[in-house]
Amino acid sequence: MTREMQMSQDDLNWTSEQACREAWPAAVETVVDGWLLRRSGGRTRRSNSVNPLRGKRGAPESVLDAAEAFYTHHGQTPLFRVPDIAAEMDALLDRHGYAMEGGTIHLYGGIDELAYISDEHVTVSPTPSEDWFAARFRMGGYDDNDRRVFREMPGLIVGDKAFVSCQRDSEIAALAYGVIRDGLLVVESVETDSRFRQQGLGRRTVGSLIGWARRAGASAACLQVVAENTPGRALYASLGFTQELYRYHYRRKAIAA
Repeated sequence: MTREMQMSQDDLNWTSEQACREAWPAAVETVVDGWLLRRSGGRTRRSNSVNPLRGKRGAPESVLDAAEAFYTHHGQTPLFRVPDIAAEMDALLDRHGYAMEGGTIHLYGGIDELAYISDEHVTVSPTPSEDWFAARFRMGGYDDNDRRVFREMPGLIVGDKAFVSCQRDSEIAALAYGVIRDGLLVVESVETDSRFRQQGLGRRTVGSLIGWARRAGASAACLQVVAENTPGRALYASLGFTQELYRYHYRRKAIAA
């Protein structure tokens, strides 16, 4: 029996939601009446935003007040992540002038439906090397604060994890990492150096990550991709990520000039 047959759609959605959140942990997490206020600093939206938790949640008006006080106290602009499966904040945020951004699709596939690859040019490691970090920072254009936050983040991850890199011309040309939570692989931080694109390196990298997860006993995998990232969506479709679970977007408070 497949994982999907054993779980309701609601269960699958929220299991994937939690796994993705845990695969990219925040340095500080505070629960307020069924809502999770996450803060790490840096520019990453997922780890610096308000996220709904499964179950009973407090009224949007009270949560908005608490969140604005929380982020303002820490010198950050209030930001809400609004998934389709829990979108009750959306109308209120719109009325308060929060601008929409970052539309994202949550994709899923059973492990037997996904392509897995073995490639001698791909390295799989349980920890990120200095070369892996350097390549990630180079490809992502990270500033000093982003680098500090990202360096600290792997140490906060709970669960089996793998950091994958693909070499070309004696340097890392593509990379990703993955975390297995409750049998579910979460694919994260997929990047290909602009100099090496259109060579299939991203597919080899993610395919090798799927192979690692399959050997480790994962039963399924999921990932999140920006809706406007057409090449990324094509890559994931080619690997078998054809099931869309739900979408989400962010709402950011407008700051007066």
